[in-house]
Amino acid sequence: MAMTPLFIGNDAPVIVQGMTGHEGMKHTARMLAAGTNIVGGTNPRKAGTSLSFDVNGSPVDVPVFGTVAEAMEKTGAQASVVFVPPRFAKSAVMESVDASMPLIVVITEGIPVADSAYFVASAVKKGLQIVGPNCPGLATFPAAPGTTGANLGIIPDGITQRGPLGLVSKSGTLTYQLMSELSDIGFTAALGAGGDPVVGTTLLDALKAFQADDATKACVLIGEIGGSAEQEAAQWAKEHMTKPVVAYIAGFTAPEGKQMGHAGAIVSGGKGTAQEKKVILEANGIRVGSTPGQTASIVRQVLAKLGE
Repeated sequence: MAMTPLFIGNDAPVIVQGMTGHEGMKHTARMLAAGTNIVGGTNPRKAGTSLSFDVNGSPVDVPVFGTVAEAMEKTGAQASVVFVPPRFAKSAVMESVDASMPLIVVITEGIPVADSAYFVASAVKKGLQIVGPNCPGLATFPAAPGTTGANLGIIPDGITQRGPLGLVSKSGTLTYQLMSELSDIGFTAALGAGGDPVVGTTLLDALKAFQADDATKACVLIGEIGGSAEQEAAQWAKEHMTKPVVAYIAGFTAPEGKQMGHAGAIVSGGKGTAQEKKVILEANGIRVGSTPGQTASIVRQVLAKLGE
């Protein structure tokens, strides 16, 4: 999968699919306030109009285009954030894929797995990167003075700062909690992978990106019950990563056979339990905290050893 060292460049132009809907408008305003360079939205029924957003007391007008291809042609957009209802999500994401949008962040939850599998496979064929679906999105933090990072999705802004940690998580709320717990240290990027059975950017994909990024010195991985994404990431990390990884697995008390929150968070046949994942991760050299707070403490210990 093609990806830049940390997913998206500073000040990269971004469009929002579904910007004119309630959620799209709310989060576009918040992303603009966070400094994201949002240059347009799409809605074929409202093409040629614009929406005005109050950004820190000043009005910012954002044009609405009929298609993603038109938006890319007019603005040079390098990423799209998708706030589209589940039944329209496949066609919206495929519109970005067909237009060769380099990065597509899919926030929508409740997308049928067959739809997600189709658009993820289509993106992979073209060398494009999808984050999500059913995820909080992606936040990067500026590496150079005078530039802005990108807040793509629903990750709260202002809870952390630039620092040496890379974070990848299946859980939205735990993403925010660990970002807050470690806010004094800071992050290069935080990526919400999403908890569906099929996602565009896996835990392993994110670790590969963090390993390749010189500014990232250590990684935080937040997993949950169900599937084998954590185990696959751990095995790759043991063989290829030179940077320490600290993990937390949500769902130690989850009953077998009951879906817990995310569509992929289900223990089946005794496989995919939090305890099983913890054992495998630790066997591959990844320390696992028993609570988010303990996980943050371990991260601090690891960074102290590195002299960070």
